[in-house]
Amino acid sequence: MVWTNGLFPQEFFEAMDIQVAYPENLAATLGAKKGVMPYLEKCEALGYSSDLCSYTRIGLGYIESFDSDILNLPRPDMICNCTNICGLCVKWFECTAKRLDVPYVLIDTPYQTEYGPTENDVDYIVSQFQELIRQLELLCGRPFNYKKFRHVLAISRRVAKSWKRATDYVQHSPSPLDGFNLFNYMFLAVVARGKSSTADFYDRLSEEMEEYLREHKSQFKGEQKHRIMWEGIACWSHLAQNYKCLKANDMIVVGGMYPVEWCVDYDQDDVRSLARAYAARPPIGSLTRQTDIRAQIMEETRCDGALYHVNRSCKILTFLQAGLRRGIYERNHKPFATFDGDQTDPTTFSPAQFETRVQALRENMEAAKAERGGPECLCLK
Repeated sequence: MVWTNGLFPQEFFEAMDIQVAYPENLAATLGAKKGVMPYLEKCEALGYSSDLCSYTRIGLGYIESFDSDILNLPRPDMICNCTNICGLCVKWFECTAKRLDVPYVLIDTPYQTEYGPTENDVDYIVSQFQELIRQLELLCGRPFNYKKFRHVLAISRRVAKSWKRATDYVQHSPSPLDGFNLFNYMFLAVVARGKSSTADFYDRLSEEMEEYLREHKSQFKGEQKHRIMWEGIACWSHLAQNYKCLKANDMIVVGGMYPVEWCVDYDQDDVRSLARAYAARPPIGSLTRQTDIRAQIMEETRCDGALYHVNRSCKILTFLQAGLRRGIYERNHKPFATFDGDQTDPTTFSPAQFETRVQALRENMEAAKAERGGPECLCLK
């Protein structure tokens, strides 16, 4: 049993038939099920700061008892981490490995100061893959299964393409796919990217969306007056409130970086392509590249505006947002609003503020559409 994060190269574990668990997803699940407070309080009682990411605090509190009425993880034999998703996760998993007295393996993916990873970056990551294989062989007591590894690469690529195809249905107007549902559908792309059953599920989702298109139906049961991009992680503890508020204001989520972040596509016959794909994940990309990606998403999905989650937990995304908002607005002049929240700490979210900001965004989008190209400084910060 290995614990890892959502953007670690899971292909290596699948090749060795190693079971994998994801503490981040445990935290998100506990958040959605309203079960996080005992672990947040336990972590802070141990002396950890409340300023830490709530995923981290939940995880560190959980391992003190391994006891939840909602979901439990098996104890790990090894903990693996990749720096392509979160800097704090490095220390969180390091502390967890020390507390549980298990080996800790780190894959370091350099921050992309240029538009994408350099060949030196790829060389560096491939060398770490070799050390990872050695560690997995020691853990399992058998040689690495290169034949199955190649098979898993093919499956994982199929999953990436199937997931991307499914997410692309939000580009239709009206959209047959409720983009808010991607926060639920994405879980398989996070925790089971190397399994054929995941690709089968996303293929069935695409088939359903094709049927919806033919029948002029949609998962979204409200009026699709305003198409928006949701920027940032979902507020797992307040999904229902968020969704109902957006629906009441005739807003459908059709764009977002977070769900499509898990489309990890590469050349299945080239391990350097695998390294490049994991090194090019948006969380460690330059501001220019991250702005380009989101501006393109808004264009492809024909968004009328954007809603930015100023997430107390996720510093890497929140600290980028000032630059992202400015850069995207300079390109498309679409209204936007921000709201304060957290991915799993329910105490930092105000439903009243969320409702007020969403209402203001709706009014600004309506005004922008009415003005048809007039002065459009319509942003609520």
